Amino acid sequence: MRPNIVTEAGLPTRFNQWWASIPFITSGVVIICGVIYLVCLLVGYDSFVEICFLPSLIVSRFQVYRIFTSVLFHGSLLHVVFNMLALVPLGTELERIMGSVRILYLMMLLATSNAIFHLIIASLISYNPLHPYPFFMNECAIGFSGIIFSMIVIETSLSGAQSRSVFGLFNVPAKWYAWILLILFQLLASNVSLLGHLCGILSGFAYTLGLFKYLLPGPSFYSAIESSSLLSACVRHSGFILCTGGTTYGHLPTYSNVNTASSTPLIRRNLWRNLSSWMLHRDTSTNSPTGPAQDPRFPGRGRTLGAARNQQTTTDSDLSLQTRLLDNTEPTNPEVLEGRHSTGNTGVDGSAATNQGSDNFEEELNKLVAMGFEKIQAEVALTAADGDPTVAIEILMSQQA
Repeated sequence: MRPNIVTEAGLPTRFNQWWASIPFITSGVVIICGVIYLVCLLVGYDSFVEICFLPSLIVSRFQVYRIFTSVLFHGSLLHVVFNMLALVPLGTELERIMGSVRILYLMMLLATSNAIFHLIIASLISYNPLHPYPFFMNECAIGFSGIIFSMIVIETSLSGAQSRSVFGLFNVPAKWYAWILLILFQLLASNVSLLGHLCGILSGFAYTLGLFKYLLPGPSFYSAIESSSLLSACVRHSGFILCTGGTTYGHLPTYSNVNTASSTPLIRRNLWRNLSSWMLHRDTSTNSPTGPAQDPRFPGRGRTLGAARNQQTTTDSDLSLQTRLLDNTEPTNPEVLEGRHSTGNTGVDGSAATNQGSDNFEEELNKLVAMGFEKIQAEVALTAADGDPTVAIEILMSQQA
């Protein structure tokens, strides 16, 4: 009897541990999509033509609400389960890297861009003078899979992996991974929206190539949201991940690097300063042209999920200092935050701190490689974890799982 009791208690415990490891926004999307499907199932609602993405009605009646309702509804139990199981590892990794508020904004941006690409391609195919094919304008598409395909492209670009496994059967080059999944789903599954998945891939590549850089707010925007009293309960949640901070490596061209000239009039400089808070760009130091510049590849803190409550106990002065340091303007007091060195001075102390930080990073990276992890993936995970090897191992294990 004793072993049976332990076995029966093991499954709920493992499920609770797995669910606790999922960040705030990713778990929220899973809950919302699951609850919506259950409510539709209980009340017998199946009029998906009223909420699906239908290009003809969006164009003729301007029903833009379909852009967002279509991604939250699913047509069957297998549909919602498969999409959510695919979302959990992707959303968890991206949210740990980017932060909770940033990943939420990214999801809304991807949903909008997917819809725009869908409308453009469907219109070109349906109304072309050579061979009109109006089917795509009347196709009713629902599900979260379009955003999932976008996240596959973004996560593949961030991970730096050279190859990816397709359902554990065979490996393919990482740059063809999303396209091969698109073809396989079209061949193996029925009633699948080709344009919905294709536009998701296009949106993912548009993001990684930096085509959305003028639509992405700056760090000060996310800091203002996180410090809002309206979201204090969400920020205190153990799964909430802050967007601000982080020492980054590598390069992902999704940010604008704009330097205003000193001859710009005062009014134009102030106007540009206000507008620049909406644009992500690399933070450079004007006092140290040879100092290390912060790379925007991983804009999130990559902190551990259990550290959320401890980090919220900081004083208002620390939060104010962090906000000033993350602003796009020149920092007035470039102090060291959480072990990070300042690039404002290039003296002996600054050089020693830089060398010590890089040596520690390389030492931890070599330890992860010695444990059997790939060097590129270990570097990405260690960067997302702010140099914490324990968190890096957790991220690597979640990727392998």
